Amino acid sequence: MLKLLADENLILAILLGVRRARPDIDFVRVQDVGMSGTGDAELLEWAARENRIIVTHDVATMLPLAYDRIANRTPMPGLIEVGPQISIRSAIDDLILIAVCSSEEEWAGQVRFLPI
Repeated sequence: MLKLLADENLILAILLGVRRARPDIDFVRVQDVGMSGTGDAELLEWAARENRIIVTHDVATMLPLAYDRIANRTPMPGLIEVGPQISIRSAIDDLILIAVCSSEEEWAGQVRFLPI
């Protein structure tokens, strides 16, 4: 099962909804791991070391940095961009499906957008 990391931009209700529905999914916030206020580049580096896919609403800075890591062949376990048009319920359902039905290998170097 995939390990997920919610950055500070992710709506808390999405994280809590995933945790309530599937407490077996390893989904932490940057605040939970002492990374609050950390820059996006450092956060991507930490996520790569910990094999965690970042879940975010941030397209302004996170996406370009993720694409740079991919282009430079720097490890990047994956990034999921939760779009503004998706409902909280749909985001929760999509993240559960992804976490349960995907493998780490499928997500390496990938940037994907919700809704699926």
